[in-house]
Amino acid sequence: MRRPSLNKLTPNRQTFGYAAILAAALAVAIVSGWTALATQIDDAAYDWMFRLHPPPRAATQSVILAIDDASLTAMGGVREYRKMLATALELLATAHPRAVVIDLILTDQTDEAEDGRLEGAMLATKNLVLATDLANGQWQDPLPRFLKHAAGVGHDKADELSPDGTTRQIALEERTPAKRYWALALEAFRLVRGQRIVESPEDLQIGNELIPAPRTSQGNRLLRVLFTEDPIPEVSLNDLAQNPKLADALAGKIVFLGVTSMTAVRDRVKTPWGERPGVEVHAQLFETLELGQFLTSASDLAVLALCLLIGAIAGLIFGFLSGWPAYLSAAALLISAHLAPYVFFQHGIVFPYFAPFASAWLTCATAASYQHFVVRRQLRQSETDRQRYQQAIHFVTHEMRTPLTAIQGSSELMGRYNLNEDKRKQLADMINQESKRLARMIQTFLDIERLSDGQMELRREPFSVRQIVEACLQRAGPLAERKHIHIAIGDLEGAVEGDRELMEYAVFNLLTNSVKYSEPDTRVTVACRVQGDRLRLSVQDQGIGMDSKELRQIFQRFYRTKRAEESGEAGTGIGLSIVDQIVRHHGGKIEVTSAPGQGSCFTVVLPACSRASQAPTVSV
Repeated sequence: MRRPSLNKLTPNRQTFGYAAILAAALAVAIVSGWTALATQIDDAAYDWMFRLHPPPRAATQSVILAIDDASLTAMGGVREYRKMLATALELLATAHPRAVVIDLILTDQTDEAEDGRLEGAMLATKNLVLATDLANGQWQDPLPRFLKHAAGVGHDKADELSPDGTTRQIALEERTPAKRYWALALEAFRLVRGQRIVESPEDLQIGNELIPAPRTSQGNRLLRVLFTEDPIPEVSLNDLAQNPKLADALAGKIVFLGVTSMTAVRDRVKTPWGERPGVEVHAQLFETLELGQFLTSASDLAVLALCLLIGAIAGLIFGFLSGWPAYLSAAALLISAHLAPYVFFQHGIVFPYFAPFASAWLTCATAASYQHFVVRRQLRQSETDRQRYQQAIHFVTHEMRTPLTAIQGSSELMGRYNLNEDKRKQLADMINQESKRLARMIQTFLDIERLSDGQMELRREPFSVRQIVEACLQRAGPLAERKHIHIAIGDLEGAVEGDRELMEYAVFNLLTNSVKYSEPDTRVTVACRVQGDRLRLSVQDQGIGMDSKELRQIFQRFYRTKRAEESGEAGTGIGLSIVDQIVRHHGGKIEVTSAPGQGSCFTVVLPACSRASQAPTVSV
């Protein structure tokens, strides 16, 4: 079975790793969008965009009839609220406003005469809307004598419990388990339009007006108020009382009657434009409904989609580009992520600012860091490997020179001199042997490279371990003799199924490495035994050894230990990596134990095979 190489699998792993890191950074950015800090940043960005792109100016339909400081002073103070309301309604009767909204709670009974006067004024008022307040889970409704003259009753909640205290949206609906009320401004809008409120989970409809106010988990419906920079027009009740002709300015208007005095009642609400009286916030909500242009919040799914798109673009930028093109593209993405909420805001959609902002910065920073620290490191490693690979080629060509020199020298002798038959036969045998040796060397090297690239299937044949060890001993024996190193042979049990030439190369490499890096007059031991269905072939020496850090890198291509380089022995660091590949392609592994100055033991663990013939024990 043909097996893919590690080199071909590496880009896939790298891609998956890159995607996983980006996904983690994107997840952190998205989750951080629900934090308190993100909410503060989103609110601040909303206020900035709101002031930069204010709602369109239109002729206001509402007017505030204000109980201001002058009115309180001239008309008896806070104890005379009922008298002031009666006076206001009586003065308004001649103006015939389209609706009158009283932003005061009329729950308690006071002086009978004053309440009677107020009731009479209410009776003469068309489209009167009274206020109710939700306190401690109970509605503070107007007195029944007042309630029966009201065309509508609405809750007076004019602020939002936002973390920074700024009101940006108002609940169109407030409810308890027993009862619910619409907002004062919505009740006035309903009366003016002369239509009932048709509700669905996602919106409200009054006539042709569709109001995007989905019901929240708390049961209310929040609508963003389009606060205008200029306040709603205001007429002082005291001025109206002194000059009744001012009522002409209120004709055909929706009059919001409430307290604006700062000394009597601090009914002030913070808006993106600053503090405004609570009664004006109701009027601003009415103007928002009347305008018919609404700001809607983007859904969580839309926000998630935008963040995912930003993360994907950041990943593609640094996945396919590098250097200045990548950084310029990332800068364009960051600018787009900063501008996107404002562009959506101009089209009436409120996107959170923090989540896209964090997604762009985190994914760009993560992708850029990955490219810088991982990809560039791999490029440097690849360049180093290429240089070392060239060194390996030089080493291989150097190794080939030995048989080539023997072949060349022998052929020159045969052509230049008149040699006797025995000498010619000896030289011919040498040429034949060296040619075969060169051919095997070339074929082995090519087979290993093709096997590493997944271009070749292993030849499968059974052979005994003893056979390949014998072949390796014949070739390594002269090197051991020159260094006075004794090669001891232990039991050589078992057989293997696979490519004999490649396994012989692997054992020969382990054996020559042990001889090369051992001191003279030491011992190298080769042994093999079968444990269950596994065969364990070990080559143990008394050489220079390795520490634990070197052991972790010993099978990396082109890696050589510091002691190996200092030994003076020639080498490229590819031998053990090739041995490791050969063993792995045969379904095995290599175990190594070593200690500096105490030698090393390489153990090849392979699947055992029982079909090969056994040969007699060999000793050297």
